[in-house]
Amino acid sequence: MVGIKDIAKKAGVSISTVSYALNGSPKITEETRARIQAIADELNYVPNMAARTLKRRQTNIIGVYLADYGGSFYGELLDGIKKGLAYFGYEMIVCSGVKSHLFIPERMIDGAVILDWTFDTEEIEQFADRGHSIVVLDRLITHENIRQVLLDNKGGATLAIEQFLSSGTQKMYLISGPKQGYDSIERLKTSTRELERFGIPYEIIEGDFTEPSGYQAAEKILMNTPEKPIDIFALNDEMAIGVYKYIKETNYQIGKDIRMIGFDNSELGAFVQPRLATISYSKHRWGIVAAETIIHLIQGETAENEHIYTSFVSGGSFEE
Repeated sequence: MVGIKDIAKKAGVSISTVSYALNGSPKITEETRARIQAIADELNYVPNMAARTLKRRQTNIIGVYLADYGGSFYGELLDGIKKGLAYFGYEMIVCSGVKSHLFIPERMIDGAVILDWTFDTEEIEQFADRGHSIVVLDRLITHENIRQVLLDNKGGATLAIEQFLSSGTQKMYLISGPKQGYDSIERLKTSTRELERFGIPYEIIEGDFTEPSGYQAAEKILMNTPEKPIDIFALNDEMAIGVYKYIKETNYQIGKDIRMIGFDNSELGAFVQPRLATISYSKHRWGIVAAETIIHLIQGETAENEHIYTSFVSGGSFEE
């Protein structure tokens, strides 16, 4: 691999002169800079970004940490983050897994946006204590170097339960999400609180925000032939799609025998028949706001905690 020593040798100048030229220093003339850059291009020189990072302590890259990349959920969110960062001249890398956590203390990234329930809160707080800027999308943390951009899960779950209550539901089935996930915890806690408030019995069927877990939940719900209509609130659309797949193998009809509402307003929910009724919010806006917040935090500007609000989208899966 070609290094600055090779460029210096061919140009007949010192290594420091090459460094000045390649890093835009005003200590050399434009003529010298152009000659050295031409030689670097001729030798196919590729800068050592890691070394530059250690020297400048800045990469203009933000790490986006996700628990996984599966399903249709993440594309719109990541597109929002990407566009939000590009406005400020930053780029992103998408990370998953414990080893990628080292990007933060080694300063291979300037800050982190975290939507990963496997990322331990104590570790996040330790990074913040060392001065690293972090935006979390999936938990509550109070720290001067951390900001939150959270979904209004309480409002969204309340909207869904209100729809069932107004339709005269007699019993609810709640398909839950990951036990450690902030969004799933908030949605389930709000749903059960509202149902208990109005004296509506319910059963919680465990899921994990994946389509297969929704399929398995539907199988459990229909195992004992419950009285119709069967009211199901799936705490995300992926699991709701799993319910659709199971129902196709039975004589039940979504929207008639089974009334269901999802959460997330995914693209898949818009294409199934009948259309999935769901709780909606702008994942694109969520990403843009997260990007703006992390950059303001890095630059020492005012950065507020934010909420992304929700609305109900009607569909044929739920008819009053």
